[in-house]
Formats: sequence, structure tokens, C-alpha cells
Amino acid sequence: MMALIEYADILMFVVACAFLLSGFPVAFTLGGVALLFAGIGVAFGVFDFAFVTALPQRIFGNMTNSVLIAVPLFIFMGVMLERSKVAEELLTSMGRLFGSLRGGLGLSVTIVGALLAASTGIVGATVVTMGLMSLPTMLKRGYDPALACGSIAAAGTLGQIIPPSIVLVLLGDVISSAYQSAQLDQGVFAPDAVSVGDLFAGALFPGLMLVGFYMAYQIFMALVRPDTSPAISSETLEGGGDIRFGDILSALMPPLILIVAVLGSILGGMATPTEAASIGALGALLLAGHKKDSGGGGRAIQGAALALIGLLVLTATTDLRIMRTTISNIDQGAILLAYALVAVLAWGVFVSIRRTWKSGVLTEVVRHTTQITSMVFVILIGAALFSLVFRGLGGDETVKTFLTNMPGGVVGAMVIVMAVMFLLGFFLDFIEITFVVVPIVAPVLLKMGLDPVWLGIMMAVNLQTSFLTPPFGFALFYLRGVAPPEVKTSQIYRGAIPFVLIQIAALAILSLFPALATWLPSVLY
Repeated sequence: MMALIEYADILMFVVACAFLLSGFPVAFTLGGVALLFAGIGVAFGVFDFAFVTALPQRIFGNMTNSVLIAVPLFIFMGVMLERSKVAEELLTSMGRLFGSLRGGLGLSVTIVGALLAASTGIVGATVVTMGLMSLPTMLKRGYDPALACGSIAAAGTLGQIIPPSIVLVLLGDVISSAYQSAQLDQGVFAPDAVSVGDLFAGALFPGLMLVGFYMAYQIFMALVRPDTSPAISSETLEGGGDIRFGDILSALMPPLILIVAVLGSILGGMATPTEAASIGALGALLLAGHKKDSGGGGRAIQGAALALIGLLVLTATTDLRIMRTTISNIDQGAILLAYALVAVLAWGVFVSIRRTWKSGVLTEVVRHTTQITSMVFVILIGAALFSLVFRGLGGDETVKTFLTNMPGGVVGAMVIVMAVMFLLGFFLDFIEITFVVVPIVAPVLLKMGLDPVWLGIMMAVNLQTSFLTPPFGFALFYLRGVAPPEVKTSQIYRGAIPFVLIQIAALAILSLFPALATWLPSVLY
């Protein structure tokens, strides 16, 4: 028995994985296993219960963390956009635009997936919407079922790497804590910080690289195996006839404006990710209200959208701080103009809330946002307790010893961590891996001198594969739920394999060329 107690940290991790695989709720598994092993450790004198008493402080720290406020705001933005039919309009327009090309529907799915990723970031909503709208059309027009399913599932997962992304927000918080801890352990008492904005900037090029790889694969399949992705006449597509420039513009402009407003405000240094998330939530609410034509108020919403853009421009070009001893005439005028724009924005938001409330959309969106947010934060609390007990049992030292003794030094350690995270992705959700595994391995890797932004992006790309790897790939589950009965589960799994290999290739390229992730943050910040 004492021999087993010596390996209590490893046994604790194994037992947690076993309970998770059995389907037991994640938050209760992490918290319950942690308390169980804390009790065993106290009974055998190998655990100090003072580690558990630190949990309330951890919870309070998480609840008052301004970065994590971005999570419910981004979730609200994504759900609201999904309910406002933005994806449907994009799919219809892109399908009519590219459908006449060989492989065109596959290309349109990838492009729409990238646009939705940058404007919603909700994998489930994207996959379900595209599965309901595109998959029947692709199958009817002769597309190979495996290729069609793989294209839709992979395009839906782009929301995990293209900012703004919930994964990057959660990873940014974890990596930031690990980076500061690593520096303090090395004797650096004025540690540098890494922010969610750094990860957003670092993920931009890798995300676009993945989009390019997906499109290249679609073109390759169209050239090598034309029967898998035939060309389709525009008349046979939904909407019929030649598509006009105005149709494309009306479908593209709403998400593009929102993307520019959210990402532009972050990358331009005008707003923190949390502030940008509030901009996105407001923009999504205005867009949804504009699409609900229930009487007057359209001009008020349009004015509010222009007011929001005007406030961003004023923030970028003038100093709007009012608690100053001296304010120039130009700044004074800008402040007064900002007050007026805020009033216009408030009225437009009120009209949008009234419209979405009457249509029933707002209630559904708020309920869904609350459910997802509660799930994330309850898992976060369970993971905090798990991490405390794991460290109290000496798990961090075990991991450190294991990784530092790996052949190949830091390269060998990084390869092992990436391989373990990839294999865990077959069975665990990205949130579980982020909250349980990353806090354990990240400090050790960062002490070895790895760049925190590059490490975060590598982990984000790796976690993206967890949505596509059977048996528990969530994108595959979402697609299975909306796919026609004639589509076999084996075809969905088979279609996802090439895109998993593409993601592994992207990981290899990112490891060979770290500047893909580190160059833009170094220039912007």
C-alpha cells in the first residue's frame, strides 16, 4: 500500500481520466477525485491539508479576474450571431459564388467557417449550422460524403484558433499564471507578463495558415479525384441564378465589420480583450435587432452601429480621459462628441433589446450563454482544487523530473507534451486539458526557456485536434446529430482524418518556424 502512496500523484491523474471516460460530469470528477486523494494523503501523512484551504482564495481570484469576463461576452456574441442567421446568409452567398467551380462548395464551407470563427468562435453553432445547410446540398450534388463531412467539421473547429477564441482566452489566463510562476522560481521578482492580446495576435497567422491548408486540400481533391467534389451550376443552388455583387456585400459586411471592430480594437491597442468582447457583444445585439423587422427602430439601430464605430475612432485618435488637470479644446470637443455617441448607442441597444425580446431570441441567447458560462467556470473551480491537491502530492515535481530528464532536452520535453495532449484529445475536452494538464506542464516548459506566446499557440493548435479525433471529437458529435441518416458515422470519422493530419502538419511547421506565432505580437506590443 505504501508503494502505491508514493505514486499517489500519478494514480490520482489516472483515476480522474478513468472517471472522465466513464462519462461522469467533469467538474465533479475533478473536485471529487481531488478530495478523495487529499483524504488518502492526509491519512497516510503525505499531504498537507493547507493546500485545500487555499481553494477559496483561488476561486475568488478567478471570479475577480477581469480577463475571464471576456468568456461570457464572447459566448453571448457567438450565440447571438448564430441566432441572427448570419451563417445562413454567408453559406447561401458563398455557395452561389463558388459552387460553379469544381470543389467550390468545399471552398465556400472553409471560407464561411473562417469568417464565422473570427466573428463567433462557437464550434457547436458553426458545425450545426453548416451541417444543416451545406451537407444536404453537397450530398445531393454528388460530393463524397466523407469529404463533405470532413470539410464541415474541420471548418467549424477554426473557431478554436482564429481569434477571438474562447480557447485562447482560457489559455491566455493559464499561460500568464504559469509564465509568472516560472519567472519567480528563477529568481525574477519583476516578471514579464503575457496577455490574451498577445495570444490573439500570435494566433492570427497560424489560423490563416490552417485556412489556406484546408482550401489547398479541397483544390487538391478536386484536381486528383474530380468525382468527389463536382462543379455545380449556379441555377441549381439555393437562391438560384447569378449572384450579384450587392448580395455578396450584404452577406459579408456584417461579420467583417464586427471582426474589424473586435480584432482591430485589440490588435490596435485601443481595447483589452475583455473590452473588445463587450464591443462584439453589443455589435451582435445590434445586428440581431436589425434583422428582426418588427416595426420601427431600424434607423436607431443603424445610428447605434455608426456611433459604436465613431467611439472606436475617437478612442484611437484622441484622449478621452476626463480625470485630467488640463484638457485641450480638441479633446474637450471629442469628449462631448463621445457623450453624444454613447447616448445614440444606448438608444439603439434599447431598441435591439426590445426587438430580440419580443421575438424570443434574447431569452434563448441569454439562457444558452448562462449554461455554457456556468459549465466553464464550474470546471475551472474543480480544476483549481485538482491542481492544488496534485501539487500537494508532489505532482509538479514528478512532472518536472520526468520532462527535464527526457532525451533531447527541451525539444524532447516539448514533443512528449504535445504527444500527450494530442492523445488526451481523443478522450477529453479542450477545457479539461486546458485546466488540468496545461497548468502542470506549462511552468516546467517555460523554465526551459520556451517563448510563452509560441507555447500557447502550439497548445491551441493541438487542442483544436481534440474536436476532430474519434471517439469523442465534439465536432464529429455535432455533425452526427444533424447529418442525414444515409451518412454513416464511419464516413464522418474517415472524412476528419485528412484534416487531423493537416493540423499535425501545421504543428510541425509552427515548431520549425516559431516566428509565425511570435512576430506579430512583437511588432504590435
